[in-house]
Amino acid sequence: MRSSRLLSILLLLQTRGRMTAAELAGTLEVSVRTIYRDVESLHAAGVPLYGDAGHRGGYRLLSGHRSRLTDLFTREAEALVLAGMPGAAEGLGLGAHFADAQLKLRAALPEPLREHVDRLRARFHIDAPGWYAKGDEVPFLPEVAEAVRAGRVLEVRYRRWKAPTDVDRRLAPYGLVLKAGRWYLVAGPGDPRTYRVDQILALTATDEEVVHPEDFDLAAHWRASQTDFHARLHQGEAIVRLTPEGAARLTGAAARALKTTGTQDEDGWTRATLPVESLDHATSTFLALGAEAEVLAPEELRARMAETVRALALRYA
Repeated sequence: MRSSRLLSILLLLQTRGRMTAAELAGTLEVSVRTIYRDVESLHAAGVPLYGDAGHRGGYRLLSGHRSRLTDLFTREAEALVLAGMPGAAEGLGLGAHFADAQLKLRAALPEPLREHVDRLRARFHIDAPGWYAKGDEVPFLPEVAEAVRAGRVLEVRYRRWKAPTDVDRRLAPYGLVLKAGRWYLVAGPGDPRTYRVDQILALTATDEEVVHPEDFDLAAHWRASQTDFHARLHQGEAIVRLTPEGAARLTGAAARALKTTGTQDEDGWTRATLPVESLDHATSTFLALGAEAEVLAPEELRARMAETVRALALRYA
């Protein structure tokens, strides 16, 4: 751990320039006293590390000093190899650059570590989309990615789910997100909104510069929007009895709710309060469990289940 922290200090100073002991300690989550000891060790090892006194002081490296990729630890090299997503790079129009970067990274590694990551690459393959998901055609992805990189406003023809379906939009790109094999554009102007890139029908890049919201963080925004989406997704509840087989077939939010709300009846069935999206969705979900489930409440959902079952019985009589 200490050798890894020493390298982290070097890389932080190399990329950020001057940093105080307190800043280093906060970033690495150690005490200031630990940073002092680490700096002494780096001095003893001959690292050209200097400290400036005063309120604007801090540690800095001698100009021109660079750490080498040969300083990578095995786990770090593994992480770089496994984090690479050639499919994403290809979609962004960076496939050739990705291959060149991988080649340079491999060439920079010492021979034993190079052989190790070659074996790792041969044994792992990352396929991000879901099993039943069909790959979307995203013809304008490279142009959208270029607009994000260059910070240029886009004029697009966009297809949405509600009428009128095809609309014209002027978008200020804030960032791109790849989620489960599908690309999303987070854009303004103003408060960020999310657009599916595969639903862009036409696109024109402008020379207008994007004005990003102050302190906008793409990753934090995406996490918050996902949390809000899931909170709005399950706005209702249903009380259900399930056989052991039915309980075992639950997935996602329903399976999690079963663990926290489930209580076992004397006949071996489990009674639980499960989240539901809508009346229609809940009906199809619980019907899929067949005789392994019984909806107890709400009464409207129970009546819908009974009505559907009667209609099926008549159809197959």
